Amino acid sequence: MTVKIGLLGLGTVGTGTVEILQEPQGRSPLLKAIEVKAVGVRSLDKPRQVNLPPEVLTTDLEAIVTDPDIAIVVELMGGLEPARSLILQAIAHKKHIVTANKAVIARYGPEIYEAANHHGVYVLLEAAVGGGIPIIKPLKQSLGGNRIESIVGILNGTTNYILSRMTSEGADFDEVLTAAQQLGYAEADPSADVDGLDAADKIAILASLGFGGRVKREDVACEGIRSVSAVDIAYADRLGFVIKLLAISERSATRCADGNAGENSEALQLRVHPTLIAKAHPLASVNGVYNGVLVTGDPLGQVMFYGRGAGAGPTASAVVSDVINIVGIITSSDENPALDPLLSCTHQHYCQVSSIEDLVTRFYCRFLCADVPGVIGHLGMGFGNHGVSLESLVQIGFTDGCAEIVVVTHDVREGDYRAALEEISQLEAVKEIPSVIRVLS
Repeated sequence: MTVKIGLLGLGTVGTGTVEILQEPQGRSPLLKAIEVKAVGVRSLDKPRQVNLPPEVLTTDLEAIVTDPDIAIVVELMGGLEPARSLILQAIAHKKHIVTANKAVIARYGPEIYEAANHHGVYVLLEAAVGGGIPIIKPLKQSLGGNRIESIVGILNGTTNYILSRMTSEGADFDEVLTAAQQLGYAEADPSADVDGLDAADKIAILASLGFGGRVKREDVACEGIRSVSAVDIAYADRLGFVIKLLAISERSATRCADGNAGENSEALQLRVHPTLIAKAHPLASVNGVYNGVLVTGDPLGQVMFYGRGAGAGPTASAVVSDVINIVGIITSSDENPALDPLLSCTHQHYCQVSSIEDLVTRFYCRFLCADVPGVIGHLGMGFGNHGVSLESLVQIGFTDGCAEIVVVTHDVREGDYRAALEEISQLEAVKEIPSVIRVLS
């Protein structure tokens, strides 16, 4: 039995996907059952790295998603539109979907999954998070017997590359960003990466799977790495930490507004931000363009997923794995089988997400203060007025005539910490608060 597929997009990942499909030797025997019937491209005249018959290429994307002979549509265009509309149109024509598009799933996942469940088709997205790292299927299948407590990940290779080079070379952000752009690791407009937006899309998806409910992308608190300086990285090193952009989803001690203790009553913390993590932490050694995801569950404990988080080969590997899953079902099932609950999405309720103000964590903060007697005492008093307990408060040196003071707190509610900083910032001796970074407890 031959299963015909259509690709939307023949860029880096699309090319890598076709290369795998054209070389099935030594891979799953199901690859031999796959025929690429159509590939949607912007231009028919552009040179390609893969050889495809001319009649396979088309600029008519709607013709692919409505073709009755095509069973699986592989969406590799990226962006929100026309990707969303084409996915929904394909689903309406009872096509299974494989996608690497984290942005469209993070924002329109509920709409897309409702349509897929209604029409009895699958939407698989292993390639949307972590490139070639298998994380979607483990959360849906292998870890299904666990009560997931937290998912913490380095989910963006660009920012991890930048922070890794800043750490190893003592370089500033702008310098390393320019180098990353020249090497092709960062886009000309790097905002989605360096402002944390890409990682926020991904943690929204992982949280939905890990905690069994829908997640609104706008509920993810998000901060990027533009404000992280070489000075902060050096101080973190002296304190026994490294700085990483972490995407975090975890059960919160805060209960939902209704106060009930029943199912789904616990709120989640969803956030992306630069974080100090101890050098002994499993994620501290994830460097360069690599990704890592640390999942904590009961009774399993911790399990780590690590690998290349982007690129043609890794991402195409994940795309093809999803295609193989669907092909396996199509070729071995009845004509209209029920959806496999381990592959489909059946979430109905939305996860309750607590405010970032209610986060309880440690903080690192750097102050530039006038070199006058009593300034450290005033800082301590300002924190004490809001119940902030300090783990350490040390004067590191001098910058531009100002004393440079670094503070690390014990666990504190974020709202209380921010209130303390607001009070401290009004002190005449405090000239600037250049850095505030959370510390992973």
